[in-house]
Amino acid sequence: MDEADWLPPNVRAAGTKRALKKGQPLFRAGQRTVGLYEIVSGRVRLVRVDPSGREAILHRADTGDTMTEASLFSPTYHCDAIATTAARVRLYPKAEILAEFARNPEAARAFMARLAHQVMALRMRLERRNIHSARDRVRHFLAVNVGADGRTVMLPGPVKELAADLGLTHEALYRTLARMAADGEISRLGSIIRLARAV
Repeated sequence: MDEADWLPPNVRAAGTKRALKKGQPLFRAGQRTVGLYEIVSGRVRLVRVDPSGREAILHRADTGDTMTEASLFSPTYHCDAIATTAARVRLYPKAEILAEFARNPEAARAFMARLAHQVMALRMRLERRNIHSARDRVRHFLAVNVGADGRTVMLPGPVKELAADLGLTHEALYRTLARMAADGEISRLGSIIRLARAV
């Protein structure tokens, strides 16, 4: 199911698509907000850039995700959006969405439910960041993301991006995964991790 399925048909019909090249900005901090974006294909990262030019990643949006929900209630963007890969996005205009919320309480409730789900996911990520051991952070990630079989985890993207999400250097994550594999706790084949014991 697409994350934008909660949008009413008239709002979805007002959506417009845009193609981005890898590294191309979708918008910059300080620009006027225009609406809610859905990632049709590819990946887009939301970042803030410090005075030295280093990026602090706030969020990564993948195919099927929506982003910039908060911008519906802000006059300007608070960060940059940069295409991590070649990407296509669909923009749902801010005015259309807010007007729909005003006349359609069900649409507003569906949006609130999505935001509540996002808050729950954020709390889980913050809890993971409070775990001091790299190995225990990885275990927490695997336990939360394991598939229906209780043993298989599909990584959502490159290991380097997972490392940033876990608050680890990619070297530390590679070492941790290697140790876990050597100890027989997991086996790994590309983007698939298999747990030795079902969760």
